[in-house]
Amino acid sequence: MAEQDKPLLIKRYASRRLYNTETSDYVTLEDIAAFIRDGREVQIIDLKTGDDLTRQYLLQIIAEHESRGENVLPVNVLNDLVRSYMIPGGGMMPQFLQSSFEMLRESQNTMMENMNAINPMSQMPGFEALQAQQQAFLKAMTGGLSGGWSGPEKDDDAKAEPKEDLDDIKKQLAELQQKLSKLN
Repeated sequence: MAEQDKPLLIKRYASRRLYNTETSDYVTLEDIAAFIRDGREVQIIDLKTGDDLTRQYLLQIIAEHESRGENVLPVNVLNDLVRSYMIPGGGMMPQFLQSSFEMLRESQNTMMENMNAINPMSQMPGFEALQAQQQAFLKAMTGGLSGGWSGPEKDDDAKAEPKEDLDDIKKQLAELQQKLSKLN
């Protein structure tokens, strides 16, 4: 199995420091978030007890992004999550979310494959740039679910999207999530 296919093992010491077993150095929550954005799965284990702390730390990463004003999840989705934990047996929310993200990843993969398929337009000048823009848009809308995309390319030539465009995308995503929650 290739290194990238195995979860990256992070050990938490009694001092609460997090240790990357592959690179033999200490990491922060931001480092772990970067691994995940790059498409890497992580597993965080308490060194002393052997307990799997992955869920706890992933939730902490989301909470920290929320506290910095980055709206990771709309309030109505957070309310639904809290409600789902109040239902005896945990409700169906976890399975629904997992299925939704799997469908989203599959749809994104299919769209990317269709965009990459040979077609007559591919011979037109500027087609590659247009295709790159479309891929960036799809990844932005889906949070890079299939490729671990973490934002605009870090090219010197690349320019960041204006804040208004990002706000519009966030608004559209929130509307889509409201529609999904109504389906439940």
